[in-house]
Order: sequence, then structure tokens, then C-alpha cells
Amino acid sequence: MGRKWNNIKEKKASKDANTSRIYAKFGREIYVAAKQGEPNPESNQALKVVLERAKTYSVPKHIIDRAIEKAKGGSEENYDELRYEGFGPNGSMVIVDALTNNVNRTASEVRAAFGKNGGNMGVSGSVAYMFDATAVIGLDGKTADDVLEILMEADVDARDIFEEEDTVIIYAEPDQFHAVQEALKNSGVTDFTVAELTMLPQSDVTLSADTLAQFEKMIDALEELEDVQQVYHNVDITE
Repeated sequence: MGRKWNNIKEKKASKDANTSRIYAKFGREIYVAAKQGEPNPESNQALKVVLERAKTYSVPKHIIDRAIEKAKGGSEENYDELRYEGFGPNGSMVIVDALTNNVNRTASEVRAAFGKNGGNMGVSGSVAYMFDATAVIGLDGKTADDVLEILMEADVDARDIFEEEDTVIIYAEPDQFHAVQEALKNSGVTDFTVAELTMLPQSDVTLSADTLAQFEKMIDALEELEDVQQVYHNVDITE
């Protein structure tokens, strides 16, 4: 499990180093969530999830407020939620989630990012079955036993709880995201080091140094696309 968490941690560190890009992506995601339901996180669970995630990336309040106000203002800007699946070298698998107002443009750009970097697009369902949708929540200041006791007392289920470098990591079903956070908040936890809804691979693959470099170039090319929100893969990048 630790290797999968390391992949998430490396991905988060990479995003933290590209703040303007990640803020823009969160702005779009917040707008879409607010527009699809009530622009109030207390009554809009999708918006609440996005805002909890944004908090762990220190997204500025003015960006959050601007996106919500845009949704309140009845903007006619609409986005389609798309998922692409593809393959990299030596059994590597990739999932790309996008929000776009131009489906043809996004499909073309994603296909090009795969093709120019040794990968290729697959059909819908060709990759996703090898991943599990998972809520990942991390916190400092408690042990795994502490967290297990808190969740048991709150009658909240977790898939796995473990410690990694003084951080407790919780894997849970996506529909338990809020329940896990609320149980921990009620026990005194105020900050989370990670709060993500992600796709975890059921198994990892390891690439040679040269192949890994090419694969990371492909992932970077995908993540740099304006319409791409999230990229998931099954490669161990911590070797």
C-alpha cells in the first residue's frame, strides 16, 4: 500500500510546484460542481469534496470565491466530463479525466500527448477495470491505532489504515469520504495533509530508468493540457 501512497505523494508534490496551473484547474472544477448543484457546500456534496481537496493544495480564497460567484451568476459556460484510457510502455496503464468545452479539441490533444511519447489511447473500459475508485485521506499527529479507534466509534468503514513517515493514510470507499473526515474532525483533527478522490491501481509496474523517463514525459504532457484535471497510472515512480 505504501508504494501507491508514494505515487500520490509524488503527484501532489509535482502539483504543488505548479501552483498557477493547479489553481486554474481547481477553479474550473469548483465552477462545474457549483453550477451542477447548489453553490453551497453544505447542500452540495460534490462541491464540498472539491473544496476539501482544494484546501490541501492551499488554493487561495479569491479563486474559490470567484468560481462560485461565476456559477451563481448563471454563466452559460458548460463543460463535459470526459474520461480517456490508454497505455504506456511495458504494461503501464493511464486514466485521464478532463473537463472541456470542446470535446474534439480535448480528444485530439490527449491522443497526441499519448502518441508523441510512446503511448496509445485505448477504448473505454480497457484500463479502468484495473483501478479502484478510492478516497485517500492523510493526517499527522495521530497513530493508525488512534484513527482506527476513532472510525470504529463513529461506525465508519475504512478499506485500509497505515502509517507512512509520521503520516496516517486512510483508504476508504468514495462514498465514505465525508464520513471519515467528519469523524476525524469531531475527534479534534483540524488539518489534512491529503484529501483526494483518486483511482488506485490494483497492482503496480516498474519500468527501467530510460522507459520511466519517457513515461514521465508522457504524464507531464497530459497533465499540462488545459482541459485535463487528473491523470492516474499504475507505474511505481518511487524506485
